[in-house]
Amino acid sequence: MEFLRMHPADQIVEMMNRIYGGGMTTTSGGNLSIMNEAGDVWITPSGIDKGSLTRADIMQVKPDGTIIGPHRPSVELKFHQDIYRLRPEIKAVLHAHPSALVAFSLVGRGPETRMSPDYYRLGGRIGVVGCETPGSDALKERLSKAFSEGYDTVVMENHGVVLGGADLMEAFLRFETLDFCARTEIYARKMGALRCLTDAQLKQDRPVCGEYAHAEPLPGEGKAREELCAMVRRACNQRLTPAAQGAFSVRISENAFLITPQNADRGYIGPEEIVLVVDGQAESGKTPDKDMRLHQAIYESHPDVGAVILSEAPGVMAFACTEAQLDARMLLESYIILRGVKRASFEAEDMEIAVLIDRKNSSVLVENRYAAITGKNLINAFDRMEVLEYSARALIDARSLGAMAQISEDSVRCIDAMFE
Repeated sequence: MEFLRMHPADQIVEMMNRIYGGGMTTTSGGNLSIMNEAGDVWITPSGIDKGSLTRADIMQVKPDGTIIGPHRPSVELKFHQDIYRLRPEIKAVLHAHPSALVAFSLVGRGPETRMSPDYYRLGGRIGVVGCETPGSDALKERLSKAFSEGYDTVVMENHGVVLGGADLMEAFLRFETLDFCARTEIYARKMGALRCLTDAQLKQDRPVCGEYAHAEPLPGEGKAREELCAMVRRACNQRLTPAAQGAFSVRISENAFLITPQNADRGYIGPEEIVLVVDGQAESGKTPDKDMRLHQAIYESHPDVGAVILSEAPGVMAFACTEAQLDARMLLESYIILRGVKRASFEAEDMEIAVLIDRKNSSVLVENRYAAITGKNLINAFDRMEVLEYSARALIDARSLGAMAQISEDSVRCIDAMFE
């Protein structure tokens, strides 16, 4: 989908559907706007069901103040206009009330983005402003001051969050990543002290691969591209990965695999965006995910692995950002599907991570980065990603309920014998 080529009204409807469908705002809550090249502000209407918006519902506000459309513009129009006036490089503003970020607004701070390089890259610094009545001049003044100080993301106490971007896609990707970050921190703090990264760790760059010219398609490549895109979009729809993060790959021959690109919205990804990697060299003109070398190391070390997923789901990341152990032996299905889950340090090299994988350890939890999950094929790896995330959330939730029962050694031996 060529999202940014769509009419502003269509972009707003599409993105609000995504936000509302993902449970990140309510029927009456939140507002989106885009400023076009003519200086018109296209904005969601006030008091209209966010779950059934149409293009005709989106309001147009001309530079002279003329309002075009069948409704009243959002009551927050004032602060949208002021942000555009103060920050000309911002062309889209997003305001919503996802429960995790509202929780942080209640304690007057933003989530800790230094838990992960990806959270920090997209979330960065977060401003905070005091509580004011929605739609008021006082709220506009507080937000204007924060954005004029250079913040692109601002938490409003007892309210929600406002983000700006060069376009609506950028604003959304930052917003969704911040929501994942918030949920990760809430989960993590239930299990112990949060481990954050140093400035040096946050600045570490992943090695860049070379390029080659992609000529004739490889056998099965076209179908594999379609299947990979479908699985990536499925992960986004199920809120198992933020659209700006996570890496998925599938092997198509002994020395070649397909992988998701860097800096692409996984929610709309198409087969033509997927990157072919052959003998460690990426398809010409495309940039593979920054962790492509880890995928390559896993495939080279394990001929039986047919797919790799790097998951940054919030339950998994809560374990990755604390010292808590993700023990698959606590849950029958988890142990059957996953067996063990090894752990690697943030500083671990790609080959160090790859060699931790074996027949009894399909996944490796890499501290403050992700879980590296493998499978014999794409659906097998996806199933393991789901099981790992749901197991992580169950273990987190169980902590508030009492002492947890553990699978007996006899049960473990039976599972090992039956599901070898």
